[in-house]
Amino acid sequence: MTSDLSEFQNPYERTTRDTWLIFKIMAEFTNGFELMRRVDPAVSIFGSARLTSKSPYFQLTEDVSETITSAGFSLISGGGPGLMEAANKGAFRGIQDYKKHFPSERPPVNVGLTIQLPFEPKANPFVNLEVHFRYFFVRKVMFARYARAFIIMPGGFGTLDELFEALTLIQTNKMTKFPIVMMGVDYWKGLVDWMKETAIKEGALLKKHLELIHLTDDPEEAVEIIGRSYADLVSLVQRRKRKSRSKKRHRPTAKKRS
Repeated sequence: MTSDLSEFQNPYERTTRDTWLIFKIMAEFTNGFELMRRVDPAVSIFGSARLTSKSPYFQLTEDVSETITSAGFSLISGGGPGLMEAANKGAFRGIQDYKKHFPSERPPVNVGLTIQLPFEPKANPFVNLEVHFRYFFVRKVMFARYARAFIIMPGGFGTLDELFEALTLIQTNKMTKFPIVMMGVDYWKGLVDWMKETAIKEGALLKKHLELIHLTDDPEEAVEIIGRSYADLVSLVQRRKRKSRSKKRHRPTAKKRS
């Protein structure tokens, strides 16, 4: 399969293809926006495609995903194998539980944002909404645009990429602040210690930046953090709407000229 970068790296085709390339990108954005509208509120979860059911983090991923969807949040994963499959598997069970307790409510959605890669040929069998992408950057927008929180499970470069991009966007006020929960304390402790003992010490980070991260191995605690943040966000939006309506009611009208 052709990777998405090949279209940007061939210097002989840039002048003839760049103008048309934007339409492919627009089509992916349009399709993603249309399909993802019904998933709110949702939590995006990231983790290694290489860790199998033999890993202790596989069961942890299932447990937190089940807790998320049984609480009424949709779940967005990469839709592939490994911990992504564990996430959608746990979410499937949580959705069944939610339907049993709230049969008249719209159930959460079990989303897989799949990407065109040689080692991820199709979505795992637990996904009930697959959105397929060619371009990583479009896919990453969907992960962030429709999430109320991020769950970061143990993973490699891709997982680290999502973690640090989210932290950067929140740090620079380009994205609304939301919880970033890192699960697998033993796995992530070294990285967090490095940020505390090296990056902060050297002045590259501030202590307040690490307040964006929550480190836990408890699925209930993770969902409690997310639920508390979501309730605060809903309350903030309602206050802003009331304030906006009040301003409109009290806005002076322009006097007509005689």
